[in-house]
Amino acid sequence: MAASMLMQRTAALCGTLKGISASKAVRPVNSHYGFMLQTACYNPRPLRLDLRGPYIPDKDSNKTPEWQKTARYDRKLFGRFGSASHIDPASLWPSHEELEKIIAEEKQWHPPLEVMLKNIETKEKEETEKRLAKEKLIAANMAKMPKMIEDWRREKRETKRKLQEEKAQKAKLLAEARERFGYSMDPRSPKFLEMVAEIEKEEKKKKKLLKRRVKEEQVAAPPATQS
Repeated sequence: MAASMLMQRTAALCGTLKGISASKAVRPVNSHYGFMLQTACYNPRPLRLDLRGPYIPDKDSNKTPEWQKTARYDRKLFGRFGSASHIDPASLWPSHEELEKIIAEEKQWHPPLEVMLKNIETKEKEETEKRLAKEKLIAANMAKMPKMIEDWRREKRETKRKLQEEKAQKAKLLAEARERFGYSMDPRSPKFLEMVAEIEKEEKKKKKLLKRRVKEEQVAAPPATQS
């Protein structure tokens, strides 16, 4: 009986060990060790790039970018790989139009020393002429300054005199209107303006008569005898 019980326990232990071994065979896929095993057994697809030589783009292919088909990119390839780039050095030389443009830019931005000195001399000469012309203009204006000040003062006196005369004339007309109509009037009223127009008409008539009388007296006067 003891032997039979020992056999049963041995069979149960063997079954347990088989289950453990089976679970260990499945778990490595999801465990850390299984990931390392997959990484070690990974066989990637080989690259199609030829890393032994330089990369030369195919200019006839539509997949090649446009900037890799330019002469600038060809110069870059030839400068990096030389004859291995299979680029003709003669094709990298600029055309006549490009060469003329480069020469013009060089002359504009990097002129020779003689040209720079000549430009500096010309600029200094122009600045000197401008300064002398400005000084001459200032001197001429300063010479005119006393006369300009005198003219300004005379104009100011004349304007002040006219304002005083107009003020006196206005006061005289208001006094005459008050004397004529018996009360003070508004200088903007139609009646006052009508009176002013009438007075101005009479003044013109008097001046005209006075001018005619002076002319008649000059005609009637005997000519002066010469001794």
